Amino acid sequence: MVKQSIYGLTIEQLTEWLLERGHKKFRAQQVWDWLYRKRVTDFSEMTNVNKDCLALLEENFAFETMNVHLQQESKDGTIKFLLKLSDGNLIETVLMKHKYGLSVCVTTQVGCNIGCSFCASGLLRKSRDLTSGEIVEQIMKVQLHLDTRNNDERVSHIVVMGIGEPFDNFTNMVDFLEIVKDQKGLAIGARHITVSTSGIVPKIYEFADLKLQVNLAISLHAPNNELRTQIMKVNRAFPIEKLMDSVDYYLEKSNRRITFEYILLKGVNDQKEHALELANLIGTSRRKLTYVNLIPYNPVDEHGQYQRSDNEDIRIFFDTLKKKGINCGVRLEHGTDIDAACGQLRSKQIKKEKVKAKA
Repeated sequence: MVKQSIYGLTIEQLTEWLLERGHKKFRAQQVWDWLYRKRVTDFSEMTNVNKDCLALLEENFAFETMNVHLQQESKDGTIKFLLKLSDGNLIETVLMKHKYGLSVCVTTQVGCNIGCSFCASGLLRKSRDLTSGEIVEQIMKVQLHLDTRNNDERVSHIVVMGIGEPFDNFTNMVDFLEIVKDQKGLAIGARHITVSTSGIVPKIYEFADLKLQVNLAISLHAPNNELRTQIMKVNRAFPIEKLMDSVDYYLEKSNRRITFEYILLKGVNDQKEHALELANLIGTSRRKLTYVNLIPYNPVDEHGQYQRSDNEDIRIFFDTLKKKGINCGVRLEHGTDIDAACGQLRSKQIKKEKVKAKA
């Protein structure tokens, strides 16, 4: 029997699981404290939990369902972890250093079916969803790595923007959020967590109804249907009009700012007329609660039709939005001296291993 990750249960689920097996409610909180506050990596280290409970946990759960297959560290302190799962699949997790703290970008799926034409993550189709435990374990891998440095560093922010579409793995993603937000555990504040979606409209409505206080980012990347469909096939199912309706619903329900992610592709979506069209799309009613995150493109070999926008075009695009009253900024880049694009390290490593297998 393949054991599931101990990190995959919310505190409510862990409590219910133990109660159903005859253990007291307080045991769950004891285990929770050992997992996320003391961060032990073996059930035998839970010294105030009785032997019967520990034996039950040992029989059913594992601490480690993945290991670090490869690790790259950038000059700016960014660390990219290539993790090998128990079934042999590879995923990426990234630690980034900011002035405001340490942020981890997590992956939610093995591969991606969204198929954005500029993205390295979609080079390999989705083979499966990650469990909630596998998503949480990415955070724990990074935190345990930080713990070895003995300088009290902690993961303070999370972005759910790695490989995969988070809203295509909705239930596991929501359980992950509940686990990492828990104030008696990792205690990562909801407002320090951002979930990104390519625009799965029904799930945006569902996410809004949950009122999690977690930040939402929409991968927009184009100001009109024709262009967005050209570079993001998800737009065929959920065109911009339906997407913006769901955005309005989210804003009304949450009264929280939403971020539009916009990757600048040279000569494709980065001209002044695109900026004006984008400002018009956002409009005056959404202006106060929206922010546009302009992202310089990290080129991917397999997507050679796209190039990085010139700095002057980026400046003009930014200035045009600002003059139209749109809150915006240009994303600070991380890990430019390593495989910076999301999914790039994984794709390269899988190619290398295929070549070795043929040799």
